[in-house]
Amino acid sequence: MQRSLLCALCRRLASTTLAAAAAARPLSSTTRRQALSRLPRAARPSPGGVLLPRRAYSSGSSAAAEAPSMSAAESAIAQLLIAQLAPSAVLVQDVSGGCGSMYAIEIAAEAFRGQTMLKQQRMVNAALGDVVKTWHGVQIRTRVPDA
Repeated sequence: MQRSLLCALCRRLASTTLAAAAAARPLSSTTRRQALSRLPRAARPSPGGVLLPRRAYSSGSSAAAEAPSMSAAESAIAQLLIAQLAPSAVLVQDVSGGCGSMYAIEIAAEAFRGQTMLKQQRMVNAALGDVVKTWHGVQIRTRVPDA
């Protein structure tokens, strides 16, 4: 992942981890515990030590079919889009590891019919308003619903 897409806390943690890996020495248990305590709870490793993402984002149709539950922040963003664009389907996912700095949005709306992809994405940005200005990034996937 590009470092510019990470929040300051995640960048600091990544720098610490990368520096330790470059020195080819393992982190002490105290340093590791301190580093992990700074991570958002959703991004912490499982008891087996494997770092698992909270939810994977996929552009395939299976992601929409599974309809994962959304957090309160994700639901608030979805409600903004529903109020402005009346979509037939909308999925908002926090892809920043839980810190709320980057979201992936998949949306299908009849309002997109006949519009270019750029115009569709501008419509989504306009619906989000000033909220999107507080994020590091956003992935927008738009489509016209099946007839």
